[in-house]
Amino acid sequence: EKGPVRYANLMYDRRVVRGNTYALQVLPAVCELFRPDPLEIQRQREARRRALSRKRAKEQMQPRTPEPVEGREHVHVQTELYLEEISDRIVEVDVECQTDAFLDRPPTPLFIPAKTGRDVDTQIEEGELFDFDIEVKPMLEVLIGKTIEQSLLEVMEEEELANLRAHQRAYGELRNAELAEVQRLEEQERRYSEEKERRKRQRMEMLKKQKETTEKIAARAFAQRYLADLIPSVFNNLRESGYFYDPIERDIETEFLPWLMTKVEGALEKKVLGRTVLDSLICTVVGKRLDAFSHKQQSEQSEVCPEEPMTTAAVPELAGLTEDASQPAEPKEVTDQPVVEEQIVPRISLQSEESDQAETEDFASE
Repeated sequence: EKGPVRYANLMYDRRVVRGNTYALQVLPAVCELFRPDPLEIQRQREARRRALSRKRAKEQMQPRTPEPVEGREHVHVQTELYLEEISDRIVEVDVECQTDAFLDRPPTPLFIPAKTGRDVDTQIEEGELFDFDIEVKPMLEVLIGKTIEQSLLEVMEEEELANLRAHQRAYGELRNAELAEVQRLEEQERRYSEEKERRKRQRMEMLKKQKETTEKIAARAFAQRYLADLIPSVFNNLRESGYFYDPIERDIETEFLPWLMTKVEGALEKKVLGRTVLDSLICTVVGKRLDAFSHKQQSEQSEVCPEEPMTTAAVPELAGLTEDASQPAEPKEVTDQPVVEEQIVPRISLQSEESDQAETEDFASE
């Protein structure tokens, strides 16, 4: 006898697939008892999709190396501090580990609660239940058609993108070639302009130097013609004015002759002073000796004739005697002085003569 047919909701039928079937993962029959929660699987897929999208966006934001030019290719180069050996075959090392023998634990059986209550049957007529093969076929056709259409659109989009990239690449190459040609022409024009400016500056400098040379030659000829008669007259005037002189003669006139005249004037002043002093001494000595001699004669005459009357001629002599008598110490000095003066006068005269001879010798030596 067959068991009772159990009818359930269509949404819980395993043959019905809900959602996109592109990334459908079919679990093996062994894992039916340990199948995870579909919600957990969906959350994991969403997390994986978000991680892939973040990774793709990060790769797009990172600066990439430009494509190599035609005839070249990029090569991976190590830039780390420590170089690593790159080889086709990975180094393999066998490692063993001894473990204890344990019995395999059997899988934990699925917990099924005990059945409670009673079974209920439902009367269903023929044709009321859902026929999977008939009802799902149109849906599958629509899904397959939309999938094929979407795939064709994606393929066409990829081809169009490839064509656009090829066109952009060709346009970029053409643009680079045109830019290189423009730069070459600009550089050529710049060199031509620089060479033209340099030639113009050289021509201007040559004309300027030629003009300066012509002006200098003309000025030199004019100056020579103008100064031909001017130079002799100027030199004659300067020579007459005393600007051209003999240095030895000028030195003698400005240095030696003034010094010589100063020395001669000093010597003459000394001689005149000595003579003046000598004349004054001689006059003094002669006057004193004359006074002493006249006083002596008067005293002798008064002793010889004491009773002789005084005449008018003797009045001055008596006046002199009275003046001498008023100064009793002077006659003794007068009587004693002639002897001293006789000794001093020859000494002074000798000293003056010796000083004159010494000055004349100094002058001769100088």
